[in-house]
Amino acid sequence: MLGREPLRPGARCLDLGTGCGALALAAARRGCRVTAVDVSRLSLATAWLNARLHRLPVRLRCGDLAAPVPDGRFDLVLSNPPYVPTRHEEPPPRGRARAWDAGPDGRLLLDRLCRRVPPLLAPGGVLLLVQSSLSGPAATVRKLQAAGLHTTVVARQLQGFGPVMSARAAWFEDAGLIEPGVRTEELTVVRGVRH
Repeated sequence: MLGREPLRPGARCLDLGTGCGALALAAARRGCRVTAVDVSRLSLATAWLNARLHRLPVRLRCGDLAAPVPDGRFDLVLSNPPYVPTRHEEPPPRGRARAWDAGPDGRLLLDRLCRRVPPLLAPGGVLLLVQSSLSGPAATVRKLQAAGLHTTVVARQLQGFGPVMSARAAWFEDAGLIEPGVRTEELTVVRGVRH
């Protein structure tokens, strides 16, 4: 979906929860001035290395969501946050599971993003947010609309469960998140625009 966005050269882009930096690098290739944020220093080191290997300029900041850029206004905000439901109420303090665990309904970070991102967008600014059907895309659309963004789901892709989702499938069934025997999820891209 990033490839379809009309972006002017030098557009200000924020990648929240950058991980290895894939979205940040894609935006930098489009000529954006990119700031990438993650709470994981290991993720930031990986993103730094990837940016260096591809010779792309990306500013990296360590912190929780947009805390490292409190006064920023961005033309584009990207996020592929943790959205996998888990039995645990709180996110893990460290380790690989921090990249996907998102509370019992999968919305631990999604709800925070819905509150935090709209004020970060410049007029006409766009949010592109990836999430799973198990974590309530309709709730994301409603919350972003309530925050003043024109919001729609612009992409959907059905895919089989990977290792993390497969390991939790029985719990998903017990929690009513999937029907018995279902082993697929729909990934969605939610697009919000500030007018």
